[in-house]
Amino acid sequence: MPAITSNLNPLKSGLGISEEQLVASLCRDDFYFFVQEFWDIVVPEKPVWNWHIKYICDELQIVAERIFKGKPKYYDLVINIPPGMSKSTICSVMFPVWVWIRMPSFRSICGSYAHPLALDLSRKSRDVVRSEKFRTLFPHIEMRKDQDTKAYFANTKGGARYSVGSGGSITGMHGHALIIDDPIDPAMAMSDADLKNINEWMNETLSQRKVDKAVTPLILIMQRLHQNDPSGVRLKMRGKLKHICLPAILTDKVNPPELKKFYVRGLLDPRRLNKKTLKEARSYLGTFGYAGQMMQDPVPRGGGMFRVDRIKLVESEPSPKQFRMIVRFWDKAGLDGKGAYTVGVKMAVDREGRFWILDVVRGQWDASRREEIIRQTAARDGVHVRIGLEQEPGSAGLESAQNTIKNLVGFRVEAKRATGDKVIRADTFASQVNAGNVCMVEAPWNEEFLDELRYFPKSTYKDQVDSCSGGFAMLSRPKIRIGAF
Repeated sequence: MPAITSNLNPLKSGLGISEEQLVASLCRDDFYFFVQEFWDIVVPEKPVWNWHIKYICDELQIVAERIFKGKPKYYDLVINIPPGMSKSTICSVMFPVWVWIRMPSFRSICGSYAHPLALDLSRKSRDVVRSEKFRTLFPHIEMRKDQDTKAYFANTKGGARYSVGSGGSITGMHGHALIIDDPIDPAMAMSDADLKNINEWMNETLSQRKVDKAVTPLILIMQRLHQNDPSGVRLKMRGKLKHICLPAILTDKVNPPELKKFYVRGLLDPRRLNKKTLKEARSYLGTFGYAGQMMQDPVPRGGGMFRVDRIKLVESEPSPKQFRMIVRFWDKAGLDGKGAYTVGVKMAVDREGRFWILDVVRGQWDASRREEIIRQTAARDGVHVRIGLEQEPGSAGLESAQNTIKNLVGFRVEAKRATGDKVIRADTFASQVNAGNVCMVEAPWNEEFLDELRYFPKSTYKDQVDSCSGGFAMLSRPKIRIGAF
């Protein structure tokens, strides 16, 4: 007989219920109790039962109870939490096994960013089912001998756990729950192509693998890594969604807000993520990595490279007479409705040395429409506004710049060849923003503009920053007087 690790004593009330029967009943009714009971089978280290573990277990049980009853889901679930907080043990290892106790025919599709990681989590789930304790407490759950691999194992009642790496094939599989645990690794978060592929896989492929679209929930568990990571995309989508956000340190990102009361001395888990541990994490993760992975905010507080909270907003544009120079700098893109944006930022420097963001024209147009927009904007700005163009490398970039200059006959235009890294080019403008020396006119385009600066260089798009870099270079270029050295 396997050892039962609970502190319960056998009932001596004459009801004829053994301790094993009681433990089995409690495991069946309470997922958190089940996690505690089977913890040592998965994790050899002594557990640290921080409050967040019970909270996540209870939330998963709320989702599961609807599935057991075949009722429409309340919501999909997005959980953002730092690494090392037992999220995978709870969500990817224990949960797909526990549901079999209540609903033996339950089928789970479980994904992670790498197939080997998905297989390892699946192996741990299978270890729980194969354990002597599980077989003693739940003898009605028997494994199928013809379907018992790390990637895909099933029981004799129709239940199954299928594991897949992000972007992998799930043809023919349908789940009562879709459990996606860290769909991207931190190294992928800087790749726009990888982010695009993962989001498309989740939105177009995974979403079609539900037993019942009204009932089957998506459970997404991950650390935040990018403005446009799967969590960020999900949070922007319409639909019923519950967002649980647990940063390592108490901030206004904690969600639901009532969970703030559980933080101890401002810490999510003062034992595993104490101040010393977090200080070390900041040193090896860097500013952006720490902000995303530990603080669940993929941009450092107040902004990353750009401290956007220091940009001063004004209600209306001052008179042109207050400015020493006004420019409109264009960063051109050539695709209609796809890829990057064509952006023209109108900037100025006033007589006190402050820099201004006056207007932003932004769109995804084909070459013909783009040139028409640039010409119309120049006419609206007037000849007193200098025009700058970013010239892409190569003969095609030169030709494109020459065509635009011809299109702007009558205006003062210059092309500037793009050299060096985007981040380096943006640094001098960022210095003025961070010093509080930049003003911006209130307008409908403000939100998208500030978002791009806030998340840069991890922003989804970088065209507005590029345009600002070019415009700032024109405004801050030193004046050379005749005869001066």
